[in-house]
Amino acid sequence: MAKRVLIRGAQVVLPDGIALTNVLLQDDKILAVDAGWDQSCQEIVEATGHYLLPGVIDDQVHFREPGAEHKEDLESGSRACAAGGVTTFLEMPNTSPPAVDHERLAWKYLRAAKVSRVNYGFYIGATDSNLDALRAATQLKGVEPQGKSICVPGIKIFIGSSTGDLLVDSQGALEEIFSSTQLPICAHCEDESTVRANRAMVGENPTIQDHSRIRDTRAATVATSRAVDLALRHKHRFHVLHASAEDELSLIRAGKPFVTAEACPHHFLFSIDDYARLGTLCQMNPALKSRQDAVAIWNALVDGTIQLIATDHAPHTIQEKQLTYPASPSGIPAVENCLPLMLNRANQGLCTLEQIAGWMSDAPARVWGLVGKGRIEAGYDADLVLVDMGLKRTVDNNVQFTRCGWSPWAGEVLQGWPIRTWVGGQTVFCQNQLLESVRGRAVLCDHSRGGYWSLTSGVGLR
Repeated sequence: MAKRVLIRGAQVVLPDGIALTNVLLQDDKILAVDAGWDQSCQEIVEATGHYLLPGVIDDQVHFREPGAEHKEDLESGSRACAAGGVTTFLEMPNTSPPAVDHERLAWKYLRAAKVSRVNYGFYIGATDSNLDALRAATQLKGVEPQGKSICVPGIKIFIGSSTGDLLVDSQGALEEIFSSTQLPICAHCEDESTVRANRAMVGENPTIQDHSRIRDTRAATVATSRAVDLALRHKHRFHVLHASAEDELSLIRAGKPFVTAEACPHHFLFSIDDYARLGTLCQMNPALKSRQDAVAIWNALVDGTIQLIATDHAPHTIQEKQLTYPASPSGIPAVENCLPLMLNRANQGLCTLEQIAGWMSDAPARVWGLVGKGRIEAGYDADLVLVDMGLKRTVDNNVQFTRCGWSPWAGEVLQGWPIRTWVGGQTVFCQNQLLESVRGRAVLCDHSRGGYWSLTSGVGLR
């Protein structure tokens, strides 16, 4: 017998606005919006006074498995997702070993099927020598327990410093990847030669403030310009990860319709001014820029130059982060606090819930062709988050679900928090507790639809 759940009386963030209505779920799908109050259901959730949003899709996380599970793994990272209203994550390939071929990708998908509390997808990483694997990654067979084929969401290139063999900096290799592969490409854009030259100029005994001088605006713009040029010449869909500098924005605008971009909360909420307060706890790549850059990144989200928000969740232990620069690693945890940070901004009148749903749910689904994801509409997957916009809570290191157990926003009081999360129609998080039995599924992708710019506003992937 099909299981039905009625979410009753919520303010529902729909593709065309917010409506006080009911949402009926059947098994793993949204069966109806504006359903009657007296539906025959196994469960009725009284949601009066709260807002129902489509589940967040975070298209850039680093969950460290395999190779650095003391920082995070797929289980702990997915727990943090569920607590933060994130119902789908796409994970980067720079694990140890990196996910650069079918075998390593298959291992991740099989592992996630066993342990992930939310839905998942994994990028394949580009190297100077794995072009055949990149071409073949459009379909991976036998990586789910049921043996069905899945589609990898995209190719990740590090056009800048990375670990192992994931740095792709030669023009010849980049030309081949853009010209002869089919999957959408995303990249970490920081020019390696610029970073090295800046490091030499800084000299001995650099401090944390020097991090933003080493990884400066020029390092970002040189790499972004190079990638956008490749995308336009080869007519290949390209996504700029974690835009950080105002000077990148004109390049991103010039890349339409082949180029999309994202912003991370740290690049519009923090700036170089925060080094004095947070030190290495706000060290990241790309590095923080000026306050003017942070404002420009936010404005680019509002005006549509940047399409989506992602976290670049990159956890390290607090002991590692507190090492003296440059021994301290770059990266921060953010996946469970990003939605509350944005809800808090909505409460401050800086954005709307419709914008948040667009940036964090609908747009990533459209960029990566995620079938059935990103909006509350009949026929879509029942991945949802119920939020209490009046709830005030202090970000507390002692109650983080991420294994690393800290947040750069610790001590901040935020208003607006997730109180219940559904994945595939099942409650996975409620009353600050995780339901241990729920598991997510691999995302399905339809890259034939042409990406973000081929879809008019209000049209999603089913």
